[in-house]
Amino acid sequence: MKGRLLKKTPRVVVAMSGGVDSTVAAYLLKKEGFEVIGITLKVWSDSCMHRSAEKCCGPDAINDARNMAALIGIPHYVLDEADYFEKEVISYFINEYSLGRTPNPCVKCNEKVKFGRLWARVQSWDVDYISTGHYAVVENQDNNPRLKKAKDKTRDQSYFLFSLSPSQLSRMITPLGNLEKKEVRAIAKEAGLKVWNKEESREICFVPGKNYMEFIKEKTALVKRLSGPILNEEGMIIGKHQGIENYTVGQRKGLPGGQGQPLYVIDIDPQSKSIRAGGLKSLYKTHCFASQAHWIEKEIESPRQVTVKLRYNYPEVNAVLTLLEKDRFRLDFETPQPGISPGQAAVCYDGEIVLGGGWIERQGL
Repeated sequence: MKGRLLKKTPRVVVAMSGGVDSTVAAYLLKKEGFEVIGITLKVWSDSCMHRSAEKCCGPDAINDARNMAALIGIPHYVLDEADYFEKEVISYFINEYSLGRTPNPCVKCNEKVKFGRLWARVQSWDVDYISTGHYAVVENQDNNPRLKKAKDKTRDQSYFLFSLSPSQLSRMITPLGNLEKKEVRAIAKEAGLKVWNKEESREICFVPGKNYMEFIKEKTALVKRLSGPILNEEGMIIGKHQGIENYTVGQRKGLPGGQGQPLYVIDIDPQSKSIRAGGLKSLYKTHCFASQAHWIEKEIESPRQVTVKLRYNYPEVNAVLTLLEKDRFRLDFETPQPGISPGQAAVCYDGEIVLGGGWIERQGL
């Protein structure tokens, strides 16, 4: 009984992918005095593991995570979440393309898997926190969590975390938020962690060889994909496509030539299975709408000036945010923006602070 009254050392689970970032996160937390447990989520079925040997959570990555955990001096476990990942992330990814939208699986994975399912799996372990190698800052004062950009703006991943709930953020630790990538590699090298110079992958972790269309075709082999027309801006048929899942707004590849100018996908209509193609000027939009709004910061003023990212590798732009009914909002851009893709996340910022965001809607033509 006496032992139970002593202050418990905080216990944290670190999601280890086998890369330098999550390895250093685990190392730093161990140095700070946390009781650290390394976890690697296996998100591939056994039949697919051979194709993903070097990918996140493939066999090589699992071995790297296990070896780094041993060097750090922490226990390491592998949790099989292949079925759940297939249901919550891969199915979403394929379905979004079938609806003419461009998905963002990393946001869904963070919300549903890393900070959702993983927490549910480890609650019985008396765990206090979950940590990852994300470059972002989470502050938690008086049970009022705040998400902020990382110190290293070239690596900032706060965009991918906008949909996390207050309870998810409140149990999250991000040791790399105030470090630059070069500092992280230096820490790993000095500590003798052999992944210090491991090359990182910026592609979708579950798509072999960066070819997401081949991945979709394989996953939907039993589903009859419908062809449809490619239309110009006047609505005239100028070609034919073999499935709208092969296209995304802003794309040039796969469009017919001989139109007197380079063509870009400017709209995808999932109802008519048609692709609308037009010139570069038609890609630029003055505004967009987003739905399924999720606000981390409460009592958002409307309208208000914000900066917004319309996709991860997109620079922030100035906009006016106006809240609408039913968890929707409108963004009016200071200058017209190109290639706004339905299905991508629009994440709003006030300086360093992530206000929240939502999912870009199709406006049609």
